[in-house]
Amino acid sequence: MEVISKMIANNLESAFPTYPGRILKDEIEYRGISQRKLAKQMGIGYSVLNEILNARRPVTEKTVMMFEAALEVNAEPLLALQMEYNLRAVKKDHSFMQRLDKIRKVAAVL
Repeated sequence: MEVISKMIANNLESAFPTYPGRILKDEIEYRGISQRKLAKQMGIGYSVLNEILNARRPVTEKTVMMFEAALEVNAEPLLALQMEYNLRAVKKDHSFMQRLDKIRKVAAVL
């Protein structure tokens, strides 16, 4: 009998993790702010901003604080989303997960 642990009410995972750049991209589009103007205001290159907004570069502590200053959005939820996104990506790395299984087996014997 197979147990499906992901079906417990408080243990649900979305099929696709939310990338914080997607939220930021939606926000600046809603406000009608150009990426070039925002990049200049934040003091970063347009290509850096575009890569963040299109999930090709992660947000960092510094960049979310710049977004917070420029757009008045809370930095902490954005960082939490980035961390969740990163963890979900690592969990999809099968070779790394096999490595963790080996570590757990060794740790269980200690």
